Amino acid sequence: MYYDPIKNVFAAIIKKFSFLTVLFYNTLDLMFLRSWYVRRELKNLRKVFDQKEISIYDAGTGYGQYSYFMSKKLLPNKIYAVDIKDDWINNCKRFFEKQNLRNVLFGVEDLTKITHENKFDLILSVDVMEHIEDDIRVFKNFYKALKPGGFLMINTPSIYGGSDAHEDEDESFIGEHARIGYSFEELEAKLNLAGFSVYQKKYTYGFWGDKAWRLGIKYPMLLLNASKIFFILLPFYYLATLPFTFLMMYVDYSGNNKIGSGINLIAKK
Repeated sequence: MYYDPIKNVFAAIIKKFSFLTVLFYNTLDLMFLRSWYVRRELKNLRKVFDQKEISIYDAGTGYGQYSYFMSKKLLPNKIYAVDIKDDWINNCKRFFEKQNLRNVLFGVEDLTKITHENKFDLILSVDVMEHIEDDIRVFKNFYKALKPGGFLMINTPSIYGGSDAHEDEDESFIGEHARIGYSFEELEAKLNLAGFSVYQKKYTYGFWGDKAWRLGIKYPMLLLNASKIFFILLPFYYLATLPFTFLMMYVDYSGNNKIGSGINLIAKK
């Protein structure tokens, strides 16, 4: 199962109209539990800096939905959002220009090769590190890029069922991953090696969150990969399943997972 073909379908649709992009961002924020966690922790981190303007590096911006959120909810700030895919970056540039969001700039960058130094107060990396083989190099690059006292937020699958894989030999549900996920111990050790100290760490997608992800995301994706005709049937599927999906997501989000298939970790320079 590969996400990229489905992602590209959505990207081709939403780039045509700005209102579709906004609707798509709102849908992602609603349907993906990771977005619930990321947005909450970003708001909490923003309070640490009081009212001063902060510089943010969105490392692997994808569709640009988190930059869009931060550009409105974490003010005052300046954001530099990057991705390795130039077509996605070009789409983001066009949309943000139409929205007159002047505090966000975009660039095409390979995180293993960046050379920023003492430039950012906050780095955000959402579901990126599992795609990169040389993760230690990226963590060291992040450390150099942050100002003293700056924060790095990482959201990534864990080894406990992240990517819907449980052993190294299992094929990731996503397909494009370099690893199935991290344990707290591995991720913390690699961040310590780069110079970071861990500020906060949480497991996400615990028992109920995992069930919500399967019902709300995995099964529809499997249907869409089988045939695009299921785009027509999706509204009926979600009409029946969304109440249960949101309830399970809320239970996960409100609780304290002892273990989970996702990790949300904040490190400090």
